[in-house]
Amino acid sequence: MPIDGIPVALEGHKSVCGCQLIGTSNATYGGDGATASGAGVLATGMASARGLCDVDGMVVNARVKKARRPLIERQSLNEVLGIIVHQTGGATAQSSLESYSRTDANGAHLLIDRDGTIYQTASLHKQTWHVGKLKARCLAESRCSRADALALRTFNPTSENSREMEKSVPDRYPCNRDALGIELVGMPDARGVYEKVTDLQNASLAWLVAEICSEYSIPRSEIFRHPQVSRKNETEAQSATWN
Repeated sequence: MPIDGIPVALEGHKSVCGCQLIGTSNATYGGDGATASGAGVLATGMASARGLCDVDGMVVNARVKKARRPLIERQSLNEVLGIIVHQTGGATAQSSLESYSRTDANGAHLLIDRDGTIYQTASLHKQTWHVGKLKARCLAESRCSRADALALRTFNPTSENSREMEKSVPDRYPCNRDALGIELVGMPDARGVYEKVTDLQNASLAWLVAEICSEYSIPRSEIFRHPQVSRKNETEAQSATWN
């Protein structure tokens, strides 16, 4: 029975979505307080299980240009449970790369230019702050517990995020502590509507997502556009495709 229009899951509900792990833009993205979940761990300094990365977490493939910006790297990324797709909000790849060199910088692990060029900007062994406060996943999937439904009657994104961080993927969305971030160069127009992702960007995104999913056994159900998981501009990455 819904509570104030919020669907409530039956007691004992378990999500059928799961994931197995074989290996392992702004300042408010940090400090999400996510708890570690899942069994797969990739220790810092170790090469990934299938050879996507070297011992430093840098992708070993000619399609990916190394443009590492250590200032956007945070704690060790000990498990990878999902992928979040973004648009930069900037005019060029160069402007993003320059912004990632500032002392207060935040960014994602990978950056795709309009011509499809892929840059790796952070080690896949390191967290970056690219997600922000999580929305309640149960709302989108119509499976909120009675306790969640009651709590969600009051709009409080900070409290909502805190509750989500007590859960594990797939009962919550992937977060900074267990998600890789991919940025697509693109900015909003005067109305705040993000530009269309180019075909070349989508082709590179599809290849990159396939490689990462194969490497870390990430199910396609754990790949999201940024506004799906956090309260961001709803048009961000709206035209991104990876299937």
